Formats: sequence, C-alpha cells, structure tokens
Amino acid sequence: MNIRVAVLTVLTLATVLVMARAVASAAAAADGSTRVALVIGNAAYPDSEAPLKEPINDARDVAAELKHDGFDVETGENLTGEAMRLALKRLYIRIKPGSVALIFFSGYGIQSGRQSYLIPVDAQLWTEADVRRDGFSLETILGEINNRGAGVKIALLDASRRNPFERRFRSFSAGLAPVIAPSGTLVMYSAALSSVFSDAGADHSLFVSELLKEIRVPGLTAEETLNRTRVGVTRASRAEQVPWISSSLAEDFYFIPGRDQPDVAATPSSPPTPQAESLSPPVAPAPPVAPPPPVPAPQATPAAASAPPPPAPESSSSQAPKPPAEPPPQIRDDKKTALALADDPTIKSLTSRIAARTDDANALYRRGQVYASKGAYALAIKDFDATIRLNPKDVEAYNNRCWTRTVIGELQSARRDCDKALKLRPGFVDALDSRGLLNLKSGANKDAIADFDAALKINPRLTSSLYGRGLARQRSGAVAEGNLDIANAKAMDPDIAKEFAGYGVR
Repeated sequence: MNIRVAVLTVLTLATVLVMARAVASAAAAADGSTRVALVIGNAAYPDSEAPLKEPINDARDVAAELKHDGFDVETGENLTGEAMRLALKRLYIRIKPGSVALIFFSGYGIQSGRQSYLIPVDAQLWTEADVRRDGFSLETILGEINNRGAGVKIALLDASRRNPFERRFRSFSAGLAPVIAPSGTLVMYSAALSSVFSDAGADHSLFVSELLKEIRVPGLTAEETLNRTRVGVTRASRAEQVPWISSSLAEDFYFIPGRDQPDVAATPSSPPTPQAESLSPPVAPAPPVAPPPPVPAPQATPAAASAPPPPAPESSSSQAPKPPAEPPPQIRDDKKTALALADDPTIKSLTSRIAARTDDANALYRRGQVYASKGAYALAIKDFDATIRLNPKDVEAYNNRCWTRTVIGELQSARRDCDKALKLRPGFVDALDSRGLLNLKSGANKDAIADFDAALKINPRLTSSLYGRGLARQRSGAVAEGNLDIANAKAMDPDIAKEFAGYGVR
C-alpha cells in the first residue's frame, strides 16, 4: 500500500473514532440521561503470595475508556471493605432516574449461597459466613442501583480468578454464580459460571483487552459489544476461557453510537481500527486454564525443553526405590517464629477465643490453618491434634494434618491421616491430592499417579494434582505425558513449581 494512502486511512479512521466518542457524550446529554460508573481494581490481597499484576492496569484503562464514552467515572484501587462501601454509596448518590449505571470490578470474586461476592483487599475469609460478612453481593449492588432509578444497569466482573481462599484450606465454592438481576441489566463475567483461571502474569488481562477493543467500535449495542468480547476471549484462549453473559435489557444501549458505521464494525473477526490498537498495546493471549486440551507434540511445550531427564522406569511394585532424598523445606517453628506469629491479628483473635474456651474445636482448626499457611508446621500439627481429640471424625483436620506432616517428611504418620480422611469421606478430593503428594515424596510414583488421577476426575482444574502427576509420570519414565501435565499446570498457575519446591519436591 502506498505510504501516503496508508497515513490518510489511519488519520481518517482516528478522526471517525474521536468524533464517535464526542457523539457518545453529546447523545447522553441530549436525551437527558447520565452515565455513571464505578471502576475498582483490587490487586494487593495479603492472603496472596504477591499482588495481582492485572487489576490496577485494567481498571485504569477501563476508566479512561468509559470517560471517553461520556461516563462520569470514579476509580478505586486496592479498596478495603470500608472504602468499597463508601465508593458504592457515592455511586448510588450519583444515579438519577433513567441513568446508565456501570460497575467494573477486577480482583477476587467468590460465590456463596448461590450469590457472587466482590472481595475487598482486607477480607478475612475462613467460612462461608465470612464471605457474606466481608464481601459485597453483586445482586445487592444491582438491586440498589435499580432502586435508585437507573434505566440501564451494567456489571462487568473480571473476578473469576483462582484465589488464595479456594486452595487447600477452603470451604466455599469456586468461581462465580448466576445472578438474579432486575430488568434492564447486562452482566458479564470473565469466565464461565463456577470456573476459575489464573492470571497470565501479564500487565493486562485477556478479558479486558478484548473488551476495550470492542467498546471502541462505534455503532455496536452493548449486547453486541459483550458478545464480540466473548468470541474474542474464547478464540484467543482456544476455548479455555469462555466469558458468561446475562442480559435483560429492554432497550438498546450504545457505548459509542453510530449505527451507520462500515460493516467492519459488525464482524467479530474484523481487526480493530488502528486508533484502537494505539490506545492499548497488544496483549499476548492468556494460557489455557481448563482441563488439559490436546496440544502440540510435547517436545514443543516450554516444559519439555526444561524438564530434567527422568530416572529409569520404576518396577510394577508400588514400593518403588525412593528417589534421592530432597532437602527438607525450611521449618519455621522456632520460638522466634512463634513469637512473631503471636502478633498476627487473626492468630491473636483465635488464641483469645481458645483461651476463653479450650474446647473450641473450630478456633483450634482455623488457627492450625493459619499456622500451616505461614509455614509454622509444628504449631499447625499441635492444633490439628487438639481438633481431632475433640472430634475424632473431623475429616478436614485429618486431611490438613496429613498434608502438613507430608511437607515436613513425617510420611508414615501422614499416610495414616490421609487413609483415615478417605475412610471417613471416600472420594474426598483434597485428601486424594494430599496422599498423591505423600506418595510422590515416598517414591511410590504409580500410587501417586493413581491418587492424582482420581482427584483430577473429580476436579479437573486441581493444579496441584496436575503438576504432581506430571512429576510422577516423568519419574516413571512417561516423559512426554509428564511434560504435558507440567506445562498445563504452569499455564494455570505459574507459581506451582515454586509451591512444590516449598514442599521439598522438585
């Protein structure tokens, strides 16, 4: 293409986009409606090993785009529960009859009691009651927006993340739940109902990158914009991440009006305009997050090139020769650590409860969870011991003590705990995962594969079982299958190898 023609084309398209944005603001003013939005990016959760990389950048980009499109936007970053409550209150006050009200949230979301909750950064979650106490119900938010008279209500949630509250020490469901919303509402989740995914570690999420690309196309209804976003995310993730949409809109709403735009605006597969590309740098597609799909030959995966050579195939006996002993993880249960943990607010609160009532099994169990999560394994085991003495059928305590003992190398007693947990609750996925780790550390690779297989049949997204099975397969001589498991596990959780190294398994 002639360079001059190319430049003129880019300038023309850029002018069209700028004019369309001006039309959006003018149209909102002309019909008397107001556009208000609350955009929240929560990234610094203390329960996470590190802050999330995507929410802050995504929230800023979404806020900037909505401002261009005529919205009065308030942006919040790393909001505590009180800060979120006040921000929502300010949103409600800004709503006038007939307004368009939009909320965007990027961070952690959890479902409890068949409702979806947005989680502030200071939430203390141990039970479902804690979720309802510290989280913000999406249904409640939409109901209040409706009560204030908003004509169009839009909720965009990038919150279906694999989060620290849903790992081994969890008691509530993963992902988000369907929403029962008032009429005139459009809701979109970044992933399917009850499914979760891990951040890609990029500066922007795949969901928001696709969303912004489609919002910038003039002449699309809001439903068309979100449907095209869903198509884009699904294609880029090879159907591993499929956003969910629910709509009860009774009238068309346009982020940028202009129905007489060229056909390029009506085809999901059409490329974005040059101006749209310049506003947001391209983001690499997110890695797979669902059960391992067929992928190219194992030697083409990143793990295949970096995986260490496997040992010789083991015999058919489950009591295979043990691999070379791994150095034990650093156990931080000395007096200094115990003294430091005593000042932890959660531990201090639980310790006070236990002092007031020594038979409070729930408080003992929860304190054991905190100790284990902080690497204070000996203290955790003492609390799980006390919990089991009070309730000899506490299957969760047996499983957690099995896992903790496995980490510190007390494998024989750990096996008794895992077996007891599975006897009390056959098919208990967490206990299968714990016993798989135990067998992996014991060198019983075939038994480890069997346990991880059983766990993955129940929960195909259990990253620890997928990664553990990959290691066990490598050690059994099934290098290609092992590499594939490890590559898919790392795609779902980039830190999974570091986590296993903390267990003394590499």
